Amino acid sequence: MKSKTKYILNKEQINTIFAKANLGQVERYYPLGAGEFNSVYCINIKDTEYVLKIAPRDDQSVLTYEKDMLAVEIKWYNRISENTDIKVPRIYFSDFSREIIDAPYFIMEKLNGVQLDKINYNNNNPTAKLAQMAAQIHKVKNDKYGYEQNSLHDNWYLAIRSMTENLINDAKSKGYKCRRGKRLLGYIDKLKSILEEAPCCMVNFDLWAPNVICEKMLDGSYNYAWIDPERTFWGDYVADFVALEFGKNFEDKKISIESYNLVADKPLVVTDQLKVRYYVAEAYLALIQEVEKYYRYTIFNFGWYRNVVSAKLIFNRAFKFLQSVQL
Repeated sequence: MKSKTKYILNKEQINTIFAKANLGQVERYYPLGAGEFNSVYCINIKDTEYVLKIAPRDDQSVLTYEKDMLAVEIKWYNRISENTDIKVPRIYFSDFSREIIDAPYFIMEKLNGVQLDKINYNNNNPTAKLAQMAAQIHKVKNDKYGYEQNSLHDNWYLAIRSMTENLINDAKSKGYKCRRGKRLLGYIDKLKSILEEAPCCMVNFDLWAPNVICEKMLDGSYNYAWIDPERTFWGDYVADFVALEFGKNFEDKKISIESYNLVADKPLVVTDQLKVRYYVAEAYLALIQEVEKYYRYTIFNFGWYRNVVSAKLIFNRAFKFLQSVQL
């Protein structure tokens, strides 16, 4: 999708990048994927395909949590590879020097297969597999919460409050007031005691089908791999259920919860306190959608109106629950 943050490269720049990486002469390249933030290209060199991923230009304004996100993405790839059996692409080369272009980039393996949303599953259940993959990364623990590219905090209340404040300030920087963001901040303060109790683990928070690559095997089964863990943070594991069976109330996500519990260290049981934490995380996603449109699109882009509609629906569902909570 068209986005203001995408850095468009020419053939000469791409050739220079691959020469520096000592990977050979570029024969063919083309834009890859449906992402809306970084630029991604597929590069052909002889019989090998690579993926080149480029962050926005240094002079392009981005959200606070998106600053230096590309560097942190490589760390998340490494952690997933070291702590789970989830396949991720190999990183061949990275460059944060700005010598060739005024943005960081890296070159990684081009995985075999197609995106999850392009597959006809028949009897396969992608939601179940995604939930089990989430359970694996949730076993990776930490004692500090938040985005590594920003500041880390001692508990989830402090982290989610800071993350929300940053988005409110991001909107203000573009000249917009963020009424629903301030409302969310009020709920976060009201529910402080519940949020403080959330455990800390790796949270992908971007479990959408295009971020999973599926390779069909000879026996008809699929191998799954993850790409784009760039929006990962340390925080409350329940936040990953926002994308799973997206649009349903938390307690109605039966497939996700049952599949998750087959793999998780500790079974997830829906309680009132867990629902509080879930709907705070869902409202936070809505706030991202509300604010990011000012940075990525104009009012003439489809993405602008998609975000407007989606954020409104999510806010309404989350706020309906949060306003009913009695402490």
